[in-house]
Amino acid sequence: MADPSCPFCSPLRPVAHNALAYALDDRFPVNPGHTLIVPFRHVASFFETTVDERMAMLRLVDEVKRLLDQRHQPDGYNIGVNVGVTAGQTVMHVHIHLIPRYAGDVTEPRGGVRAVIPERQSYPPTSAPTA
Repeated sequence: MADPSCPFCSPLRPVAHNALAYALDDRFPVNPGHTLIVPFRHVASFFETTVDERMAMLRLVDEVKRLLDQRHQPDGYNIGVNVGVTAGQTVMHVHIHLIPRYAGDVTEPRGGVRAVIPERQSYPPTSAPTA
């Protein structure tokens, strides 16, 4: 059920969509092309989405990636979901961040999504990363 106070329950200018989800430009992009993938159904957590919703969102991740490759030619991508206030979620309607990355956009990209806890981003070069 839609939440009238939720900014994602009434999508404005989606860049792509399918039956269960849509994509839109992030209003506060961290890099050019930063896009959000959102299910139409109002649900707070990724873990509350159905398998069909997850598949629909992932299909849009692929579709939007192709668009961003053409428009922005990024050198890489980060894909992430914040689940809960402690993890940084500020809009309680699940959304996947697809963030294009560009050579030189940060001083040290090693560790990628591990930077959500900055002091744990890096790991010794001889160690195998956890993922």
